[in-house]
This record gives sequence, structure tokens and C-alpha cells, in this order.
Amino acid sequence: MNQDYSSHYNENDFWAKVKKHAKKAGAKVLQPAFELYYSFKAEETPTWAKGVAIAALGYFILPVDAVPDFIPGAGLLDDIATMGIAITSIGRYVTDDIRKRAAESATKFLG
Repeated sequence: MNQDYSSHYNENDFWAKVKKHAKKAGAKVLQPAFELYYSFKAEETPTWAKGVAIAALGYFILPVDAVPDFIPGAGLLDDIATMGIAITSIGRYVTDDIRKRAAESATKFLG
């Protein structure tokens, strides 16, 4: 990522975007978003990895990004790619417990 999107992250906007786009986004978006969120919240995640997670989440909640979210079928693809790169970067800190919590949260929002 060339730009630091961490300044665009805040907890209220994260939850608002999740609630607004949960059904449209589906598990392909929610699962990685929650994995990054819970990795960021985990005490054992080092500061640099938290920075990667928060930057990807900032990009996720940014209303105007490379591919605007309102474009059907493509609007969230850049968000998925950005979160996937972030998860790959911090992979060792995305524990099985975090993956489980993320899956449970995604299921909850998808009903």
C-alpha cells in the first residue's frame, strides 16, 4: 500500500460499514475484515502488525477508494484484495482463535 489509510479507521465507522454492507459483502469480505479487526485488538499482536491491520481496515471503511463500493459485482474487490494482502503480511498473528471469532462474527452478521 502506497498510502497510509490508518487515519481513516475508527471503530464506529468500521461497525457502521459492516452493518450497512454485511448482506451485500458476504463472508468473502466480512471474514477477512473481522480477522484484521481481532488481530488488531489482540494484545499479543506486535505494533507493526497492528499498523498493517488498521491501515487495511481504514481502506475498507474509506467511502471513496480505487473501486467505489457501490459498483455492483466489483465494488468490494479492491477491499478484499487489500485485506488479503494485509492478512498475508501479518499471517502469523492471525491465530486459529482469531479465525474462529471472525467466522462467528461473519455468521452473526449474515444471519
